[in-house]
Parts: sequence; structure tokens; C-alpha cells
Amino acid sequence: MIRVLRVLCLAAVLMLAGAAPAAAHNVTVGADLRIAQTIAGTELTIVIKGTKRVPGPLQIGVIAFQPVTDLPVALELRSVADGRTVTGVARAAYEPQYTQLTVDRTGPHELTLRAGNETAVVPFRVLVDRGSPIELLIYGGLLVAALLMIGGLLTGALARRNQAMLLTGGAAIGLTVAAMVVIFEPLLPAAPPDGAPPTVAPTVGAGAGAGAASGAQTGGRPFAQGRMATLPARPAAGEEFTLRLDLVDGSTGRPVDDLVLHHEALAHVILTSEDGRYFRHIHPLRTAPGRLEVKMRADRPGRYLAYAELERGDSGGQLITGEFSVNGDASDVSVGAETPIEAVTPLLNPAAPVAGRPTTIELSTSSTPRPWLGMTGHLIVRSQDGTFLGHVHEMGTPGPRLRFTFSFPSPGRYLAWTQYATGDHIVTAPFTINVTASGASQ
Repeated sequence: MIRVLRVLCLAAVLMLAGAAPAAAHNVTVGADLRIAQTIAGTELTIVIKGTKRVPGPLQIGVIAFQPVTDLPVALELRSVADGRTVTGVARAAYEPQYTQLTVDRTGPHELTLRAGNETAVVPFRVLVDRGSPIELLIYGGLLVAALLMIGGLLTGALARRNQAMLLTGGAAIGLTVAAMVVIFEPLLPAAPPDGAPPTVAPTVGAGAGAGAASGAQTGGRPFAQGRMATLPARPAAGEEFTLRLDLVDGSTGRPVDDLVLHHEALAHVILTSEDGRYFRHIHPLRTAPGRLEVKMRADRPGRYLAYAELERGDSGGQLITGEFSVNGDASDVSVGAETPIEAVTPLLNPAAPVAGRPTTIELSTSSTPRPWLGMTGHLIVRSQDGTFLGHVHEMGTPGPRLRFTFSFPSPGRYLAWTQYATGDHIVTAPFTINVTASGASQ
């Protein structure tokens, strides 16, 4: 009997150790989905609450990070699999009131948002946790052990010693298997939830070639190729225009429509004037497969630099750059930039930053920040000539204070902006930093 127990325990260990990990990139069942959108002239975050069952309720709210007055956002939820749609209306607010829609199935869906005269289509997946076979094994082992234990006790009471020992040994085996599974279960990856995308094994040869050409990781998808343009082609200062980003796959020429959420947005666009006096951090709308757009105004003529941070599924983060010019005369028309602008004098350590070495940047805030884009603060750094852009996040400093660590790649003058959300505003604080060369006198 002891030999049998040893064999079964060894089999349980081998079964658990050999379980294949599940690939579920960017999929978290039960978690809320937060998607930043710059729409109707303001900065909103759409919150899709995690759902536990289908058919069942799906709650959607809209958080306003800039002042709005009862801004309605029309919602249309569509299942990609069968085309079934449900509609509703949410209202943007500092503390959102969630609108409840009904979802009938798991898998890919599209949420269409309409606010003002703008429309965005947000792709996402409805995920529901499926019953784990590991749990079935645990409860099954316990049930079998209980039944065999009862049978052993009854058989022993009837003076059938051999049969009683056999049943009791079976109960011990069941308990052992269940205990082994309980011990090893935390080491196993979770099974993919219902509605998760299918796992596709990468083609190493094709992936390696595409990755080498475009900078993507070997075995994954290549980086997207992007083209920025404005509509109209030559915007005028003070007048509304559209910044458009078209994304294509370099190996197929098809639109890239597999962006994953990167710090609560499909893309982050940093737009600055050449002199750095104009700055915006915005989140464009997906208006078609492979196309992102955002409406804006510029208050001064000149050359503008645009940087789009995004991440393609199974590829990695990348930065796409572009530029355009604005005509006309300086305008006093509000351009909808984040307000207010806050004057700050950051505390640097070391006081004279050195290229290639970490620098700590600290500054006080007018009040305790609230999370925006998953962080309490953002630091965006641009070289004077615009050839470099960096973006890092706050280190978790409590209270009305922000703290960042950044390594400047080369000596020179850098333009910097810190951003944080407080109340119903996004605050931007610009400043400049001069960086010395390694070994220079300080």
C-alpha cells in the first residue's frame, strides 16, 4: 500500500509540474478596464467594470479629469461575434454614475462613444472566469476520500478487515492527491478566461525577419509603421484641426488594429511647439481600424513636433514621431490645453545632472494628486532640438509631492513638463534642466 501511495504522489507531482503555461497577454479577468480618451474638448477616462457572468450586467462610467458641465456620452455596445447591440447614455463627472448595459456573451466587443460631434470605437473583450480543472481535482479528491473513509469505517464495523484497510488506503490516496494539488496550485499559471483571444504560436522565421527589420522582439509581431498628418494639411492658429495617425503592418500593408492598452490608453500623444511654449498630452480616438484621430487647436504659428507612444500586442512599446506647421498669427483663442499651468522650481539631485547617470527630480504640488492614467504623476522630457522624448512616472511619494528618477541620454538643455490630476483639473508644470557631460566640472 505504501508503494502505491508513493507512485500516486509522484504521478501527481509530475502532472502538476508539466502543466503548460497559458498565454494571456494583456488579459485580466474580473478587472476594471480604464481607457483614456480626449473627446469633446476634454480629457475623459472610460471605465468598463469587470463582469462575473454572461448573460449579465456590464457597468460603464465616465470620469472627467477636466471641468465639464453635465456632458452626456452616448454608448453603443456591440458583440463582434453576432453583431448584437445595446445602447445607453453615461454622464461624465468627477465621481461617475455607472450606466448598466446587458452583455450576452464573452469575447470581442466594440464600445462606440459619442460626445459632442466626435465618435470613437473602443475594442475590448468581455472576460469571465471559467471553472478551473484544478478546483475540480481538489474537490473530487476530497469527495472520493470522504466516501472511501465512510466505506472503510462501515466495512471495519462489519469485521471485514482487509476490505476496510483497502478503502482506508484509497481515502488516504484521495486526501494526498488533493493536498498535493492545494500545495502546488499557486505555482501554476491561471487558465485563460472565457472570451480570451486564442493562443497562436509565433512563426519564428517570419517573426525574426520582421522584427529585425522594424525593431520588434524576435518571434513576435513587428512594430507598427505610422504616418502622421493634419486635416487640413496647413492648420491656422486658433482654428480647430484634426491630427491623424495611420498605422500599418510593414510586412502586409494592412491596418494595425491590435493595439493593447498602455497605461490606460491605446496611445499617448505628446504635442509641443518647437520652442516648447505649447504642450499637450492627449489620447486620440480610434475612428477606424488602424486609424487614431484627435481634434485640437494651436494658439501660435510655427513648427510643431508630435510623438505617439503605443504598444502593439505581442510586440512591445514604441514611439512614432511626426511634425507639421501652423500658419497665421498668434491667437488668444483657448486651445483646450490642460489647465492650470503651475510655476515650479524642482529640486534636483544631483543639483547639476550628469548625462547617463540617474537624476532625482522632486517638486511640491498644490494639493495631493489623484491617480490619472494609473499613476499619481508624469514627467515628460524633450531635448531642445526635439530629437529625444522621454516619459517616466512618479515613484509613489505620499502627500502633495512628486518624485521622479530620470537618466538624461546626453548633455544639453532639456524641456520638461510634470503633470498630475487634482480635483477636476490636470495640472501641467513646465521647467527646463541643463545637463552636463560626464566628467565635466560641476
